[in-house]
Amino acid sequence: MSKLKKLTQQQLFLPIFCMILVLCVNMIYDVSQGRDFYEFFKIGIQNELLSGRLVNILNRGSEVAILAIGMTLVVSSSAGTDISVGSVMALSAGVCCTLLAGAAAPQATELAVPLIVGVLAALVVGCVCGAFNGALVAYLNIQPMVATLILWTAARAIGLLVCNNLIVYVRNDAFAMFGGYIGPVPTPLIIAAVCIAVVTVVLKKSALGLYIQSVGINKKASRIAGLNSQKIIFLCYVLCGLCAGIAGVVASSRITSADTNNIGLNFELDAILAVALGGNSLAGGKFNLAGSIIGAYTIQAITTTMYNLGVSSAVNPVFKAVIVIVIVAVQAPPVKAFFKKLSAKRQAEKEVKGAVGV
Repeated sequence: MSKLKKLTQQQLFLPIFCMILVLCVNMIYDVSQGRDFYEFFKIGIQNELLSGRLVNILNRGSEVAILAIGMTLVVSSSAGTDISVGSVMALSAGVCCTLLAGAAAPQATELAVPLIVGVLAALVVGCVCGAFNGALVAYLNIQPMVATLILWTAARAIGLLVCNNLIVYVRNDAFAMFGGYIGPVPTPLIIAAVCIAVVTVVLKKSALGLYIQSVGINKKASRIAGLNSQKIIFLCYVLCGLCAGIAGVVASSRITSADTNNIGLNFELDAILAVALGGNSLAGGKFNLAGSIIGAYTIQAITTTMYNLGVSSAVNPVFKAVIVIVIVAVQAPPVKAFFKKLSAKRQAEKEVKGAVGV
């Protein structure tokens, strides 16, 4: 029992357990449909491209994985969530595609400006949006959800204005590469892997990760210890905006257009759920980036499973909301105190039985 308790207390236990649970559901369903139990894990080559349900999950879940990186840093440093990331994705995508299409909007096959200009513009827009959120939270001490509610409402509307209320199509192979394939491997998966690797190296090889956790645990104590809490929180929001910009470019490239009404829709819920599933406390402090990434792909696996079971896409947010409620409830201080008290009571009963036995 002590080994089981130690296992369940590991930070990565929750995301890995949820992932295994989803995989088991798929295996059981495949067997019930007369397919091999390992059907879900099959990976093959079709039309010279990697194919299979696992590949689709890794591919389609890449945008959420990128958003989960920034959301993890924001939650850890400010003990709050950025609910504007989906709208910022749409705005970044709109700016990128509008620049690339130029005067030929709403549809273009030739790029009006170099590809790098459109992509950098999208990333700059993401950073500016992140800086706006960060300034409100770090310097004006506005509650994070309230501060980011502004761009959650406005960014998508601004994107519509940028695109002149149209879907801007960029039918160009160079642009489509970001959401397509490099060789047989999906490009979004490569981009997500690069983002994860860069952030991991920065956090591990510098003191930034420690600073973020310190500020998240106690902002006042960190400031007294010499850390600039405001700058650290501000930086985390800028990085979160940058991640939203990258995800926006990938999402628009995937459909070779900027559909600002739908790009990033409800992705903020997925990003927050990824952080929660990753075993990270939504109250800030210590975080585990690997857990958030596993959580992001677990969410995509849940979505794919729902489609596989014939559940309507309109119902999917209900399941995700239930998962969020359960995880937040488990992490609530009264619930933790209850289980701690229950554990102490059981331990005392064992000690009494042992003493009586002696």
